[in-house]
Amino acid sequence: MPGACFRFSPCSGASSPARKSKHRISMSWRFFSYSLILTALSHCLTPLAATVDDWRTRSIYQIVTDRFALADKDDGIAPTVPCDTAARDYCGGSWRGAIDHLDYIKQMGFDAVWISPVYSNIEGMTPYGAGYHGYWPQNIYTVNQHFGSADDLKNLSSALHERDMLLMVDVVVNHMLTTLPLNVTASSFVAPQNNSATEMTPFADMDDLHPLCFITDYNNQTEVEQCWLGDATLPYADVDTEDLSVVGTLNSWIQDVVSNFSVDGLRLGTVKFVSTDFWQDFTREAGVFTIGEVMSNDTDYTSDYTQVMNAVLDYPTWYALVPAFQSPEGNLSALTTVVTQSQQRYASGAFMTGSFLDNRDQARFNHLVSDAALVANAAVWPFVHDGIPIIYNGQEQGLTGGYPPANHEAIWKTRYNNESAEYLAFKNLNRARKIAMTANTYFLTTPMEFLETNTNNTIAIWKPPMLTLLTNAGSTSARWNVTHKLFKPHQHIVDVLTCRVHVADERGGVTVESAAGLPKVFMPVTTLEGSPDLCPASSLSGELGTRRTSWWAAAYVPICVILLL
Repeated sequence: MPGACFRFSPCSGASSPARKSKHRISMSWRFFSYSLILTALSHCLTPLAATVDDWRTRSIYQIVTDRFALADKDDGIAPTVPCDTAARDYCGGSWRGAIDHLDYIKQMGFDAVWISPVYSNIEGMTPYGAGYHGYWPQNIYTVNQHFGSADDLKNLSSALHERDMLLMVDVVVNHMLTTLPLNVTASSFVAPQNNSATEMTPFADMDDLHPLCFITDYNNQTEVEQCWLGDATLPYADVDTEDLSVVGTLNSWIQDVVSNFSVDGLRLGTVKFVSTDFWQDFTREAGVFTIGEVMSNDTDYTSDYTQVMNAVLDYPTWYALVPAFQSPEGNLSALTTVVTQSQQRYASGAFMTGSFLDNRDQARFNHLVSDAALVANAAVWPFVHDGIPIIYNGQEQGLTGGYPPANHEAIWKTRYNNESAEYLAFKNLNRARKIAMTANTYFLTTPMEFLETNTNNTIAIWKPPMLTLLTNAGSTSARWNVTHKLFKPHQHIVDVLTCRVHVADERGGVTVESAAGLPKVFMPVTTLEGSPDLCPASSLSGELGTRRTSWWAAAYVPICVILLL
């Protein structure tokens, strides 16, 4: 139209130079304002990545995806679905099944879930069973269809985030597997003509792997990192993580995994079989929290890996923890010594460790020990340790599976009983830990301290405001006499495991007896006010400090709502 002036289009003769300049300024400002709004909206609509400090506050529930929950089976039918652990085959657990039972985990107080590796494993049966556990990767670019589709995994991630829970995915980069026969003498795979050398994706060429040699000397670090796990029957092809092309491929891949499935953290498997140089780059490129499996009883050896990832599974302590509580002859001093070493030698002390009693790689403690009191004492440990508590699925049901695969039981057979003694104990311990964080701003950064108990077969752990009393005496009487001034004189304290109230002595110390050798976790009664879900029958009294939310956090949600309107 003659004389018409379209918005955002120059129009000769339509305005003066001054008006044009003013119009350009107005346009620039409007564009800048829209950019700010779009940026703010993107932050509102995209979940903020979980930081290391976020993970520090969490408790982790580890599941074996194939064994945790079935999809499309109600809890009346599921327990009848068989799962023979000795068969070492898939039993049908899936990501959709896990979604249906997240509330079972959440109500126990766990706010992070660690799942099995998600990518495709070798198919079919081998002399060592099938890859139901997820640790025999063959194609890292596709998800394991036995667990579900990529959309199912995304839905699991979303369902967790809707519950303010975090997703941790298990990852293995050290090796890949193929079912093709191996010519050990020729150090190569025998592959059909016109086929890839290994049928492994993306590392389909022998040049992507270290030369074949099986590890024979685990004290030789070069051999550990550059030779192969497994055997001639089922070799674990060792990926050449010194090759720059391989490194680039893995770094890009993990970025895609984190982005595509909104992953909050990674559990890194077989860490000691890969160089620290690789891990330093890989963890940086992943851009999320990482915790590594370094299976060693040596804190000096493990400490090197704390420099290149956020955290490590606390294996050195686990190696001392199990024998310490396995019998009244257990060495509690050895346990306290290794904890002190980890506090001194790790990059972040023991704070950035994963503390555990059971996991999928080890026989359940309940299998090694039949005394219920010993089991109860050991089970408390992960929750009162400096690190992040980790419980393995089925531990809350008192399962007794031995060494793998016997400890890979189907959890659906327990009917997800939320009234078992172990379930309720873990629920109370998780709640107590959260309350301790609120009561003491520095709870998570205060090192646990071992106090003299003046009695045999006992230890006392002080991590204010929490006093934990443990014993390996077994199902017999145990007594602690802690003379340190921990509480106020004659202050009322409550054992969060039994909800029984005790009174500190005139010095603020504690002298207490357990007739059955059971553990005790004490907190001041006043810290439990405002938390009726923990020990509501304790007749709590006194004032509890008001919980404060930062102005930024308080303002964030309203701002997002306004922008979305």
